[in-house]
Amino acid sequence: MTEKITPLTKEKLRAYCDESIFEPKSTNDMKPLDGIIGQDRAVKAMEFGLKVQKQGYNIYMAGPTGTGKTNYAKKMTESVARTMDPPSDWCYVYNFSEPESPRALKLPVGEGRKLVDGMDNLVQELKDEITKAFKTQAYEEQKAQIFREYQTKRRELIDQMNEVAEEYQFRFKNTSSGIISVPVIDGKELKQDELDDLDTDTKRELEEQSSKLHVNVMNLMSELRDLEKQLKDKLDELKNKNAEESIAPLMDPLFERYSENEKVIDYLKEVKENIIENAEDFISKDDDGDGSSLPMLMGGSKEDVTEKYKVNLLVDNSQKEGAPVVVETNPTYYNLLGSMEYTNRMGTAVTDYTMIKPGALHKANGGYLILQAIDVLKTPMAYEVLKRVLNNGELRIENLGAHIGMVAMSSLRPDEIPLDVKVIIVGNERLYHMLYRYDEEFPKLFKIKADFDSTMKRTTENVQKMGEFVTAECEKEELKNFTSCGISRLVEYSSRLAGHQKKLSTKFNNLVEIMSEADAWASIEGDEYVSREHLNKAISEKDYRVNRPEEKIQEQIDNGNIMVTTEGKATGQINGLAVYNLGDHMFGKPFRITANTFPGEKGIINIEREAKLSGKIHDKGVLILSGLINGIFSKNEKLGLSATLCCEQTYGGIDGDSASSTEVYAILSSLTDISIRQDIAVTGSVNQKGEIQPVGGVTEKIEGFFTTCKLAGFTKTQGVMIPKQNEPNLNLSDEVIEACERGDFHIYSISHIEEGIELLFNKKAGIRDQDTENDTVYKRAKDRLKTFKGRKKPVKKDTEIREPQH
Repeated sequence: MTEKITPLTKEKLRAYCDESIFEPKSTNDMKPLDGIIGQDRAVKAMEFGLKVQKQGYNIYMAGPTGTGKTNYAKKMTESVARTMDPPSDWCYVYNFSEPESPRALKLPVGEGRKLVDGMDNLVQELKDEITKAFKTQAYEEQKAQIFREYQTKRRELIDQMNEVAEEYQFRFKNTSSGIISVPVIDGKELKQDELDDLDTDTKRELEEQSSKLHVNVMNLMSELRDLEKQLKDKLDELKNKNAEESIAPLMDPLFERYSENEKVIDYLKEVKENIIENAEDFISKDDDGDGSSLPMLMGGSKEDVTEKYKVNLLVDNSQKEGAPVVVETNPTYYNLLGSMEYTNRMGTAVTDYTMIKPGALHKANGGYLILQAIDVLKTPMAYEVLKRVLNNGELRIENLGAHIGMVAMSSLRPDEIPLDVKVIIVGNERLYHMLYRYDEEFPKLFKIKADFDSTMKRTTENVQKMGEFVTAECEKEELKNFTSCGISRLVEYSSRLAGHQKKLSTKFNNLVEIMSEADAWASIEGDEYVSREHLNKAISEKDYRVNRPEEKIQEQIDNGNIMVTTEGKATGQINGLAVYNLGDHMFGKPFRITANTFPGEKGIINIEREAKLSGKIHDKGVLILSGLINGIFSKNEKLGLSATLCCEQTYGGIDGDSASSTEVYAILSSLTDISIRQDIAVTGSVNQKGEIQPVGGVTEKIEGFFTTCKLAGFTKTQGVMIPKQNEPNLNLSDEVIEACERGDFHIYSISHIEEGIELLFNKKAGIRDQDTENDTVYKRAKDRLKTFKGRKKPVKKDTEIREPQH
């Protein structure tokens, strides 16, 4: 017989945290945490990824929700960004040669705002300065002098033309429609009515003379036209010179300021040329009120010529102390790439370069952009546009309809802006592997994986850092200070969340939630500090808020509707343990497993599988225990056994192999006709060699059976049998531990099926393939199997065929 199995001691039922490990007695005297705890792999990956400044080295932060990935990403990138220089400003300006393609200008940080102010001041001063320049006496005199010279030369040409015209009895005369030739008879110019009264021969003669005259004065007429063109050119030259002289003092500071920026200088030159060309539009004209209602009647006002001189400051980094860090919580197509807004003008949607708005990629250019994977993937076109800009290394703002090629809409095509950004996507492990496997571009664009774990080792250093974490959260969330015993209770709770005595949970959101609720209970009770009692209260109240389903199932057990026996013995019947995970609450409850055995060759029949209520892992577990039983009892011959297994009153399906050892005990009980204890519930997986393997949820399973036993009444013998490997997973409640200390409840751990047989059957298991010992479980099973084989099958009688009588 194996060594007697004894219940586990109190020290093995929970990993207690000694409050003396925290040197100060409260968070009031502790330093706050700087960084993150227990994520060394992820931290190293992040540090490396942020240092590599090559294309494709963007970062995917993978891990469970609540492990602080987003906060850490923001804090880490901000710390790195502070060591970097702020990136350049970006502006869009009017393109005078191609108005539909606004020009992008890159300026040193802070210069974008100054260019905007400079151009705004220029526009404000232009009208006054140009108006003054064109109304000066000097300008008027220069203009008059040009007109005088023109008139003199014009008169000379006309006099020369008249000298020629006299030979043909004509004279040239100025009219509102220009210079015309008039017939002259006897020194008198003929009027139109006089010309009409002339006889036909005279008219014909005058026409012939007029034709000859125009041939002879053709050169003079050409000189006159050239003179008029010269007049216009001189007036334009005077106007341009005057305009240039008036705006030079206004624009020279801009030329000087941006003398080293070739693109800005080119733009300013175009602005200057355009202002000079349209100088008349800046001259204020006296308005007597006539026609003031005309613009309104026409449906709008005259376009402001100064609009094209405005500067659209797309990205302003003048207030940045380092590289930008942008967290985009709504990564739509336009929020990422930017957009062009439209306005309604006389029923038509129109836009211009001043309506171009930046996206998150523009704002993060030269820095870091943090996105949530699920938000990017569920938003139409967001992931596609993100990949496109990262591959191309440039930003082009365009309408979504044009991007997908479905809407042909007249719009702008702004210049592309070079992109230099490191994208950090925060998501879970499943999404990472899905993208890595099914999107061939993903591995090329996100070469760094920062893998966050859901647990960390419970070392002294990490426990002390938990105190620093609590201190930091108290400051951040403005919570009451925690005592050292309160912190130690939080550490114990963290181990329970981690499901292991030597580990701590890194799901800090859950810890902060309990801290906030403990703080609230401390306030309700009027205490200055948050202690262990407040943590216990917060944990129990949180469980109570969500454990209604657990209570309903327990109520069914208490009423006998779900049949569970917690005392005595029974044959072919045992208490298994199941875990229910509802998301916000996980709990365990007992259920009955039954087995029947009889002669046959069908082996072990899984009733759940036959009813299509069994999962694949449960099916595997039943096949494994079949292999175990065959290995024990029928190495050299057929087993000759049929058995049925059933997880009673489970109607929603069952999966997992944690009941496979439990099912072995039920089959052996039925086969040997030995009653087994009903006061012990069993959990544990078994392999084909009879070794007990660890399972999940042992803490919840124990507490579930404990509650059932407590409500049914303790018998001092009740308990739970678990795999020995699960001892480190125990983090039981104070109530269970106290009951174990009193001897009301017991926790046993085993490593082999034979240890469990002896505890449940109160008999030796026996030795495989040997019958040297009397009255062992194996001996009884072998004897029973022999009786099964000794029974002969009934022989079918041949059917007697009689010939028909005649």
